[in-house]
Amino acid sequence: MKYKDAGVDIDAANAALERIKALVRSTYNKGVLSELGLFAGAYSLASAGLKDPVLLSSIDGVGTKLKIAFASRKFKSVGKDIVSHCCNDVLVHGAQPIFFLDYIGIDKIEVTVMEELISGMAEECIDWGCALIGGETAEMPSFYKKGEFDVVGCVVGVVERGAFIDGSNIRVGDMLIGLPSTGLHTNGFSLARKILFEKEGYSLPDAPSELGCTVEEALLAPHRSYLNPVRLLLAKGLVTGMAHITGGGFFDNITRILPKNVDVHIHKGTWPVPPIFDILTRLGEVEEDEAFRTFNMGIGFIVFVREKDVGLALEELRANQEKAFPIGEVRSGRKSVHIV
Repeated sequence: MKYKDAGVDIDAANAALERIKALVRSTYNKGVLSELGLFAGAYSLASAGLKDPVLLSSIDGVGTKLKIAFASRKFKSVGKDIVSHCCNDVLVHGAQPIFFLDYIGIDKIEVTVMEELISGMAEECIDWGCALIGGETAEMPSFYKKGEFDVVGCVVGVVERGAFIDGSNIRVGDMLIGLPSTGLHTNGFSLARKILFEKEGYSLPDAPSELGCTVEEALLAPHRSYLNPVRLLLAKGLVTGMAHITGGGFFDNITRILPKNVDVHIHKGTWPVPPIFDILTRLGEVEEDEAFRTFNMGIGFIVFVREKDVGLALEELRANQEKAFPIGEVRSGRKSVHIV
């Protein structure tokens, strides 16, 4: 017997690799020292040009948003999702992502699916200025459902030690600036799918009037990058802390970077909430605390600045066509988040 008789097609894997090589090479920069296909990706840290570099890394998956991609047969957006989700996590600490790797576990390799998925990753890597230097595709028939796969990404970023941000500089009186999300990003999809498809019986092509688009378009909106607005504020030296609003919503993610002696008060109504969140919370009868713990509710990234600098920060962002909203403040407390 051959490996192919067990459902693993090495020739198809090699064909997919050849198709994506050009996409991967398009992300290369002067730091890349290896070609795709070696046992490990090699990157020169000297290319970052830092005196005392600190490496930061993050690994994550797209989660059950993939179920929407499988149903719609559209995979480019989830390729973008995995890159921006990981890169935003190292951006929180002031780091520039320098290289990215992916892992795809799949039932059976389909060359066109792989090409579309990797093209999304490559485009997003180019926007972030990081190189896609390697990955792994594991064909595992009977382990995954037919036509399904899982995708995981890992990013490494770098920052000068003196510019490393961990939230320890956050003080009472600091203000929170919220940067809007494009939708659910990559979190809360298990609940969203249960509400929309199981409870309400929607299908992907449906277009509820209050949504303003199809259910498919709302759910597949890519996880956005916050590199440009954050870079603007870092360049001005305005940032005291940052939080990426992903799994765990406002409560879990903001407290990750808070000092022990402070609380955060978030003021509802200080930013426009996208229709998808209104629909989900209303149809699912989702309580407020649960909504803010599960979804980003329209704010995908939060930047902390001194109260005296909030006007300058907003002016800088808006001058560069970046939407931003003052959404709360830091008070004395015990490292907790209050939605008021």
